[in-house]
Amino acid sequence: MKVKIKHKIQFPPTNVRELGQDQVYFYLVNGESREKIRLHDYERIFEVPELYEQVVYERLKCQSPSIVVDILQSAVSQGDQSLNELRVLDLGAGNGIVGEKLKQHGVSRLIGVDIIPEAQAATERDRPGIYDEFYVMDFCNLSDKDRDELNSWSPNCLVSVAALGFGDIPAKAFLEAFNVISENAWVSFNIKETFLDSIDNSGFSQLIRKLIFSEFLDLYHFKRYRHRFSLEGEKLYYFALGGKKNSDVPLSLIDSLDL
Repeated sequence: MKVKIKHKIQFPPTNVRELGQDQVYFYLVNGESREKIRLHDYERIFEVPELYEQVVYERLKCQSPSIVVDILQSAVSQGDQSLNELRVLDLGAGNGIVGEKLKQHGVSRLIGVDIIPEAQAATERDRPGIYDEFYVMDFCNLSDKDRDELNSWSPNCLVSVAALGFGDIPAKAFLEAFNVISENAWVSFNIKETFLDSIDNSGFSQLIRKLIFSEFLDLYHFKRYRHRFSLEGEKLYYFALGGKKNSDVPLSLIDSLDL
């Protein structure tokens, strides 16, 4: 990914290994001023053109959008279908980087959704025309009007990249999106590798384990890969998967977890 606008970025001089991935920060330097920004402060990052691309993709070498889209393509091809047939719901679309990858594969429809208006504004600024529609919605509090609007697109695929966990997209929001897409729809997303660890008893981790090994989802492709590098240069591993939805997740499962 080629960055056209070059910002002056500084990583912290001290070791930040003790910080969680959602607490890591960097500095944006402009003349004599230096602004501290968390890597997950998307509201602020998306306000600055190409800042996210420079930090996450150029400096930290994130490769998740390409990996997840490739895995989706692998899963779909195993089902004797093509990406051209997909009406994709891009959950946590951010500034459209994943949408751009999907668009290159010629998906039939592309609907972006994010909870913050800064994401929509950044997409319109940096990647105009990528999505057929981009909605600012809170999937934990969808109205009947929201559901009708989403259903009008008849989405048959759900994609979510580097947005699950860390409080970015709550488990309940992911399940709502899963239930919005049609039965026999395709699903592709990635998660931090520790979310599958049996010692992680968080509601989100429990949900992912139940979903992957349940009758609600048939798994077609599963892969461990390097998501990106940490600020200290260490490899951060994620799992990515592609599968096919069999049916909606019942509310009883949602209620049984600490979401």
